[in-house]
Amino acid sequence: MAYTINKTDGTVVATITDGTVNNSTSLTLFGKSYSGFGEALNENLVKLLENSSSSAAPTAPLKGELWYDSASASLKVYDGSSFKPTGGARAQSTEPTGAAGDLWLDTDDNQVYAYTGSAWKLVGPVYSDSQLLSGWKIENIQYTGGSHTVSSMYANNVRVAILSKNSFTPSNNTETSNGFAQINAGITLNSTLGAQLTGNTSQASALDVSGTTNTSGTVIAGGNFLRSDASDTTAGAIQINNDGGLVVGANASNDAFKITRSSGNVTIANVGEDKNVSFTINDGGSTKTPLAFTGASGAIALTGDVTITGNLNISGEYNSSSSNVATYDDAFIKVNSNNSQADAGLIAETDSLTNDARIFWDVSEGHWTAGSNNSYSQIIRDADSTADGHANRQKVLKTTGAGNIKVTTATLGSVNASGAAITTSDTSSTSVPTVGQVATFGNFWGGSEKYVSTIAPQASDGNNGDIWFVREV
Repeated sequence: MAYTINKTDGTVVATITDGTVNNSTSLTLFGKSYSGFGEALNENLVKLLENSSSSAAPTAPLKGELWYDSASASLKVYDGSSFKPTGGARAQSTEPTGAAGDLWLDTDDNQVYAYTGSAWKLVGPVYSDSQLLSGWKIENIQYTGGSHTVSSMYANNVRVAILSKNSFTPSNNTETSNGFAQINAGITLNSTLGAQLTGNTSQASALDVSGTTNTSGTVIAGGNFLRSDASDTTAGAIQINNDGGLVVGANASNDAFKITRSSGNVTIANVGEDKNVSFTINDGGSTKTPLAFTGASGAIALTGDVTITGNLNISGEYNSSSSNVATYDDAFIKVNSNNSQADAGLIAETDSLTNDARIFWDVSEGHWTAGSNNSYSQIIRDADSTADGHANRQKVLKTTGAGNIKVTTATLGSVNASGAAITTSDTSSTSVPTVGQVATFGNFWGGSEKYVSTIAPQASDGNNGDIWFVREV
């Protein structure tokens, strides 16, 4: 009678007639009265003992069948479609040959790895024994109200930071003494390490400037920082701690205003070509420019009163519209310097601009000239005069060392208005006689009357001692 072979769940594996065998599974199934069944039975028992140990999987496995993969040294189970690792872990110091899903404990570092089918990947812990505790660890920290669960970041067995959703003060002296006297919501760094966050954060990349209340002397509100994208103010002094100084303008190389320092010397510069620098003030609501520098010419314009304490030294020209008296220690005052030849001198302004008084050098005439009301004449120097008016005409006369002068003709007014004859008492007079006096000098000279006449004198014509010359006709 034939055998019907069933699985555990009752499904039929095979029906075997008497005296035959069935090889539809990994084992050899034989029917009733099969001759030589002992060998096949014993081999089936061996296969079960070794879980069909082979580098090749059984050809006709049943679901749930075990197979020891000798190539990967791992036990696998058939899930109805393929053999899968049973999940057993191996503990050894060297990397084993694995199958996908295998686990391996590296006994050197006490770390567990899983095999992906192509490589071993670390499962944990993330640090080796030699690296000590490193990475995140979930812990409870006590405080006066109980405990808070936190995530601590370790490096080489030292807690560097604590991630917490609450702000609280630890009651455990261990945390307090190890750099965590206060834990804040978020990440708190170990204060004993001088630890800091390096890199970009959303808060640093977009600073919140809505508040100006500082939480401490070292934690400053965002609203108290100067902005670079908008006008801003500061209550403190600004110090630029380098000699590059202050630059105002988009183009620092050729179109900006600069304040720089070199070897202790300060330079204020407008580097824009032919651009001006002006200093303005508000005078009663009106903008005025008391000081201006013209870039195109280098000229300096001062508007308003200027008070100078000390000496004023000018190497260029000096122009003044002031009417006040000015004094100078210099021996000479030079005008019209480095200009084309033109009349130049001094002007004393009067009530009328056309009626002023002047003394100036007349370039066309080559002499000094003076006058007023647009009427000017030459100023006579000693070199312009002469003692010989006969040989050097149209010059001013001067006496020689002996007191003499010479002229071609001279017209003199009467010394004696009555025209009386020269008497003998006039011998000491230095007055110039008139022509009439000279013509009749023979009648009177030397204090006594002397007469020259064609008529004989009478007794009443003279005095004692008089001489009378009778000239015949």
